[in-house]
Amino acid sequence: MKSSKLKIENSKGVELHAQLELPANQKPSHYAIFAHCFTCSSSLSAVRNISRALTQDGFGVLRFDFTGLGRSEGEFKDSHFSANVQDLIDVHHYMVENYQAPKLLVGHSLGGAAVLVAASKLEDIKAVATIGAPATVDHVKHLFSDQIDGLEENDTAKVNIGGRPFAIDGNFIKELEETDLPSIIENLRKPLLILHSPVDTIVGIKNAENIYKKAHHPKSFITLDQADHLLSKSEDSQYVGDVIGTWVKRYFPIEEHKMLDPQGEQVVGHLNIVEDDFTTTIQTKTHDLIADEPASVGGNDFGPSPYELLNAGLVACTAMTLKMYAERKKWDLKEVLVYTSHSKKHSEDAESESSKKIDFITKKLKFVGNLEAAQVEKLKDIASRCPVHKTLASEVKFSTEIIED
Repeated sequence: MKSSKLKIENSKGVELHAQLELPANQKPSHYAIFAHCFTCSSSLSAVRNISRALTQDGFGVLRFDFTGLGRSEGEFKDSHFSANVQDLIDVHHYMVENYQAPKLLVGHSLGGAAVLVAASKLEDIKAVATIGAPATVDHVKHLFSDQIDGLEENDTAKVNIGGRPFAIDGNFIKELEETDLPSIIENLRKPLLILHSPVDTIVGIKNAENIYKKAHHPKSFITLDQADHLLSKSEDSQYVGDVIGTWVKRYFPIEEHKMLDPQGEQVVGHLNIVEDDFTTTIQTKTHDLIADEPASVGGNDFGPSPYELLNAGLVACTAMTLKMYAERKKWDLKEVLVYTSHSKKHSEDAESESSKKIDFITKKLKFVGNLEAAQVEKLKDIASRCPVHKTLASEVKFSTEIIED
């Protein structure tokens, strides 16, 4: 997965900080936008975990900071709820112009309310997922209601939210009170997934019930048992990302997976040099994987390196050979672990230390089961007789030809 930092100018000229997460093959089937919770930022661990989980389902996910929060420019006091919604719309327009139209909006807490409103204004959005979202926008006032008594429309007050000071004005409060979120939900008519914890002490579970009642089918509810409002446990946010990725496939067309034709050979590898640096797609007739180089040598580390794949073939063949041998002998071998590494070492027969290096592969074995010492030694011997091991240890002849278009 690759993450790219973006700077997006909103309709007011404010520069928003954003992060675009892409799947391992760098080719998303669809795009999503994530809206973070009130006074949070896109760098919250839960936001990162959910976004990255979605990339595993083929999504490109843009997570960004609302005006005046995180690394985005602007003042928080100018980040009224309508401004948050407009930020979402502006980010959506940026994605349309520079990538492709996002189809999914995901929002956490007040960000969940914002995506519901934005989805009602964006035809391209085909599905919405909310996490711990309030059923009414002015629900957020309970966080600082005792600090804004008598606040007039054009007055500004400093409030403490979660131990941090923020400046808000009367217009901020007025917008919260005037936004009719229940009516917006009732008229949305788009697939909606509501995720909420029954023990959420910030936004109570009753909010999920009210959203569900107002929404029209198709709508779904998932309980986040024992999770807190901020999804501070990584397993909770990972679960949320997995659930959203699975749920939304019901409503998006499944992209046909285009397999390269090995043209009668066992394996084909393809590298788009202009777009993909070292990231190489490798395919057999029915399977595919990614190979890459580590960042230290100019790659993106999206997949194993060529020598790691070479080791992988040896590991797989060794383990399978040991399984077949032990089963044939009816030995109590329950598990096999094979560890390998490739390196270049100076040949002991070389005339000087620098004159010659040879390929050197270390192989370490671990057996789980009730085995006698003699059986262990025999398995060690068999490990060197697997087909891939013997191929690597022998002299290999190559035939190379050019395929004309």
